[in-house]
Amino acid sequence: MNFIENLFEHGLWSSRFIIVLAVVFGLLGAILLFTIASFDIYHTASYVLNSYLTQGHPEHFHEDVIGGIIGAVDLYLIGVVMIIFSFGLYELFISDIDPAKDEHGKENQLLAVHSLDQLKDKISKVIVMVLVVGFFQKVGRTEFNGALELFYLALSITAVSVGLYFLSKVGHHE
Repeated sequence: MNFIENLFEHGLWSSRFIIVLAVVFGLLGAILLFTIASFDIYHTASYVLNSYLTQGHPEHFHEDVIGGIIGAVDLYLIGVVMIIFSFGLYELFISDIDPAKDEHGKENQLLAVHSLDQLKDKISKVIVMVLVVGFFQKVGRTEFNGALELFYLALSITAVSVGLYFLSKVGHHE
């Protein structure tokens, strides 16, 4: 009976390697997002260069340029989420990433993950930044037609700022 139990437990423990699929495809997703965002920046730069070379100034030029760049930043941030996710899953379920340590064995704290809660916290902070960037991208494309709408804009920016302030305090014990 002990042999069957050991065999089962060994197989159960080895099943954690299925996580490698999430790690590999998470990194692939990050590479795709970084590539798409880079092409978006390239296209925005081409649009700017073409506009200046032809002495043209399209109607919503500044909004389009800012929107293109902020959209790319958004994709880069989501790519960062995928990298953190992949590194975190690998370190939690498979093994520590030895090249992430310096010559004294101290690990890089940027991507170090020691628990699912820590992984969730790192990912949620980046996701909040993605939402903030998306908010400002939408605000940049919105037309305001009165004092009340501008007041709502000021309130929403204040709410985002307060939220970011409290988010920065999470996990810091003073």
